[in-house]
Amino acid sequence: MSPIDLIRARLATLDPAQVDIRDDSAQHAGHAGAKEGGHYAVRIIAARFAGLPTVQRHRLVYDALGDLREARIHALSIVAQTPDEQRSSS
Repeated sequence: MSPIDLIRARLATLDPAQVDIRDDSAQHAGHAGAKEGGHYAVRIIAARFAGLPTVQRHRLVYDALGDLREARIHALSIVAQTPDEQRSSS
């Protein structure tokens, strides 16, 4: 399974309405530490984030990813929104 597929599968536990994952690893080739894992950007829309501050939303994402953070992910950019927030920002 590809790293993006693994990330998507793990984030499914948050019951997202939408998940977009971008692999930015090529932009960081040669960067110290990049050999240990890739660089990814995640945009996740989930009702579960309602009422939570950004730090708690990110913690839910990190917890869902579990050991992937150490084994397959070197850097992660997260945008975590509720469906209402996504609609108002579109």
